[in-house]
Amino acid sequence: KGITNAAVPMGAVACHRTIYDTITNAATGIELFHGYTYSAHPLACAAALATLDLYRDEALFDRARALEPHWQAAVHSLAGAPHVIDIRNFGLVAGIELAPRPEAPGARGQALFRMLFDAGLLVRATGDIIALSPPLIVEAAQIDSMMAMIGTALRTLA
Repeated sequence: KGITNAAVPMGAVACHRTIYDTITNAATGIELFHGYTYSAHPLACAAALATLDLYRDEALFDRARALEPHWQAAVHSLAGAPHVIDIRNFGLVAGIELAPRPEAPGARGQALFRMLFDAGLLVRATGDIIALSPPLIVEAAQIDSMMAMIGTALRTLA
């Protein structure tokens, strides 16, 4: 989605050269082919090129790298909040794992998702894990606001 800024559907596959070589040089002669009948649509390719230009011209990856320590500290500030059993992050992506309700695994994550949505924050709930991935243009103050909203919701969540 990020390769076209979600303007049109397009995907990409990337892997380390050693993985590619291992697959393609196997005795069975398997190739690493990924393509479909609708691959490389000109509109999707144009959107991808424009998006990649924007990433470069606005130094969005450098910006994300600079924000990573703030993001990490903010997300991990929720450690010890009610229901939180694990927090993990990489770059500007994070997962907050909640203790499941014994009678209904996944229900607590869905309840937190709804509370945050009603408060104006869209997150992704996968079972009892809340996935966070802010836009690369996020500001430090917005990160702080997000974590405050999540903390408040966690304290009121059953």
